[in-house]
Amino acid sequence: MEIRLYNTLTRTKEVFQPLETGNVRMYVCGITAYDRCHIGHARSAIVFDAMVRYLKAIGLNVTFIRNFTDIDDKIIARAKQEGIDSKALAEREIRHYYEDMDRLGVLHATFEPKATEHIQEIIDMIRLLIKKGHAYEAEGDVYFAVRTFPDYGKLSNRKLDELKAGARIEPGEKKKDPLDFALWKAAKPEEPAWDSPWGKGRPGWHIECSAMSRKYLGDTFDIHGGGLDLIFPHHENEIAQSEAATGKPFARYWLHNGFVTINNEKMSKSLGNFITIQEILTRHHPETLRLFLLSKHYRSPLDYSEEAISNARTALWRIYSAIAEANHLTAQCKKERPISESAKVNMAILQDIPARFHQHMSDDFNTAGALGVIFEGVKALNRLMQEANQTPSQALLSAITKGAQSIQDLSQVLGLLQQEPLRFLHDYNLEYLARQGMSEAHLQALIEKRAAARQQKDWGTADAIRSELEAKGILLKDTPQGTTWTVKEKEL
Repeated sequence: MEIRLYNTLTRTKEVFQPLETGNVRMYVCGITAYDRCHIGHARSAIVFDAMVRYLKAIGLNVTFIRNFTDIDDKIIARAKQEGIDSKALAEREIRHYYEDMDRLGVLHATFEPKATEHIQEIIDMIRLLIKKGHAYEAEGDVYFAVRTFPDYGKLSNRKLDELKAGARIEPGEKKKDPLDFALWKAAKPEEPAWDSPWGKGRPGWHIECSAMSRKYLGDTFDIHGGGLDLIFPHHENEIAQSEAATGKPFARYWLHNGFVTINNEKMSKSLGNFITIQEILTRHHPETLRLFLLSKHYRSPLDYSEEAISNARTALWRIYSAIAEANHLTAQCKKERPISESAKVNMAILQDIPARFHQHMSDDFNTAGALGVIFEGVKALNRLMQEANQTPSQALLSAITKGAQSIQDLSQVLGLLQQEPLRFLHDYNLEYLARQGMSEAHLQALIEKRAAARQQKDWGTADAIRSELEAKGILLKDTPQGTTWTVKEKEL
């Protein structure tokens, strides 16, 4: 299957051809471990997780690296503010990261290296850059000499002269040129430090990714990913130091996900709209957030609002509800009946959804289009089930079974529908009850009170209970096996 990717490096869509047939080597920049992850981190993690899942689903082997920056100015400053060791702070936030990502269904990477565990690899690369004339030592600091790398700016599409106009040397920096950036920082009092040929110190931010990607993926690998905010200077600097050190191309395809805004405003603690994953998951199911974050193409901006997340919640419920009903229907009637023309149309839609799903996903991982296909399949499935409830037949039930399985399988490629449908719907209904200030026990007591009233032919009481619950968005359904309840779709 041909996959086309939009390459930030060339600003065009290109046919994806891995260096090794059947094997994909991929690196995505991870978090700087100093605070709880927010919705922007969730988007990056989930869109690249969906990419990895898809590549594996079509039969490719994927070696996926996602790093942790566990030493950095922000980490040191936050640790000092909290009065704890920087290592303890980083380890705590990495634990929080795993808690959040495990709940969101983000698969662990093949390797998840930490900067502080790769100091020797970082030092080795810096020494190589000095040896080749691309870096220099200055009183314990080491800087990359940007002007020794003629291609600097090729990823961000910036020219050296333009960069020079806005560059300056900050107080305390000893670099020769304002454009140069730190590879190694000399130790400061009471800061973490490691031994090096230039004295005690710690790595700069950019060098860690070059050193770690080289160790796990080699000098050249297939895909490098991250957020748009990393294009410059982080990814630009990675290219410069890696290609200057090895003399070989670094990453062949560069993929960058778009920003998340909150109610059409940039996320900012000062605006009070900075939302952590932990906070969102107190109000919304993890798969709701996952579906929302995949509902637009990964390169597009995405605006978070309660209305948008509510729409995602309803959409997720529709998928689960359709699969649950299909699983129930397939255990019933085996009669042969004529198939209506409308049923034939819906059967064709269901039969076609795998091919259309792959068509979107192979076009630069277009999850929005892929989800659209899934929802079309859900509509077709519901129409078939409506007909099967009236005139069940083997052909209809077979189409429903296969269609439901396709929808479930394709959804799982995106990391959705990970729960058993009835369990999911039950939990969702309980969440709704909690939002209404009602327990399941209280609801069941009302249902039993209504059943007793009906048995006594007290229709006024029975109808009053039904109306009271319906006003709260709860629908009752009387069956030969008893009364069941669900939540109105619009209330979900």
